[in-house]
Amino acid sequence: MAEIVPLTMPKLGLAMTEGMVAAWLKPEGAEVKAGEEIADIETSKITSAFESPAGGILRRQIARPGEMLPVGALIGVFADPATDDAAIDDFVAEWQARQAETAQQAAESAPEPVRAETAVGTIQYMQAGPSDAPPLVLIHGFGGDYIGWMFVQPILAERFRTIALDLPGHGGSTKTLQGADAASLGQAVRALLDTLGIERAHLVGHSLGGAVALTLAERALSTTLISPAGLGAEVNPTYTDGFVQAKRGKQLKPLLEMLFADPSLVGRDMVETVLRYKRLDGAEAALTAIAQANFPGGRQVKSLRDALKPPVAVIWGREDRIIPASQADGLPDAVQLTVLDGTGHMAHMERPADVARVVTETADRAG
Repeated sequence: MAEIVPLTMPKLGLAMTEGMVAAWLKPEGAEVKAGEEIADIETSKITSAFESPAGGILRRQIARPGEMLPVGALIGVFADPATDDAAIDDFVAEWQARQAETAQQAAESAPEPVRAETAVGTIQYMQAGPSDAPPLVLIHGFGGDYIGWMFVQPILAERFRTIALDLPGHGGSTKTLQGADAASLGQAVRALLDTLGIERAHLVGHSLGGAVALTLAERALSTTLISPAGLGAEVNPTYTDGFVQAKRGKQLKPLLEMLFADPSLVGRDMVETVLRYKRLDGAEAALTAIAQANFPGGRQVKSLRDALKPPVAVIWGREDRIIPASQADGLPDAVQLTVLDGTGHMAHMERPADVARVVTETADRAG
C-alpha cells in the first residue's frame, strides 16, 4: 500500500497548545511541495502561514476552518492517488483514536509561566533554555505580554537561558505600579533579576520595552532593540490612545492590525485574548498611567539615545506604523542597524528568525 503521510497541527510557539486552521491555501487533490504554504494557522497571538513539512498530494482536509485543535492533531492527509479512500478512512480513524492521549501528553509537557514575588510585587515570566546558559531577558512593549515572544523565544532558547516577562500592569504581573515611566518599569526588571540571582543579562526590548531596556545599562551584557521607544519623539497616538480606550472587538481589531505589515495576521483569537487581558482588574488604570507617563500628548516623553552603550543593535520594520523607522536615522556608528522590508512594528513575530540572528550576533559581540 502506498504511504499515507499525516499533516498535523504545528507548534508555532513555546507556549502554544492549540491552534485553528483559519483557511486552507491548497484544495484537496492539490500537489504540495515541502516548504510550500498550505494553510493559515491562527493562534492566540497571530495568524501565520503554515509551510508544509512534507510534499505530496493533499488527499484529505481533516480540520475544518474555524475548528480549534490541539498541537499534534491531524489536520490533513497526504497520499498517492492510487491509495483508496477506505485506506485513508482507516488511517484517520486510527490516528484520531490515539489523539486524545497524545493531546493530553502535549498539554502536560507544555511549559508554564512562573510568578515570582519580587521587591515590586508579583512578576510573571516564561523561562526556556538551559539553566546554565547565558541569561537573556525579553521585554515586551505597551499592551503586550510574554506570549508576544512565542516565535522567537524557542529559537533563542537553543543558545540562552531566556526569560520573557510581563511588565507591571501587563499580563499576569502585578497591576499596582510603583511608577509608570520607563525607568520605573525598568526597576521591575531589576527586581526580577535580583530575585532570580542574575547580575547581568543580554537584554532584548520591543517598543516601550526598548526604552525600558535602555534604563538598565548597568545590568546589560548586550542590548537589542526592536522598533524601540526612546530614540525620537514621534509615536502614533491613534494606536496608544485607542488601545487604552478600546472596549470591544470592532474597536480593537483595526488598532492591532496597525502593528503588522500584513493586517490579515490579526485573527479573532488575538483580539479576544487582548480584550480578556484589558478586562482584568486594574489593567485599564495601569495602561492609562503607562500611556500618560511615556506618551503624553501623543509624543514620546524623552530621548534615551545617550544610553546606547555597545554592544547594541536596533531592528526596525520598514513598514512600522506605530514608531517610524526614520527614528533610527543618525544613530552612532557603533549601533548595528537592521531594517526589515515587508515588516511592521512586530518584527519578532513577523520575522522571528531574522530577529534571533541579530540578537545572537549582538550577544556574541559582548564576548
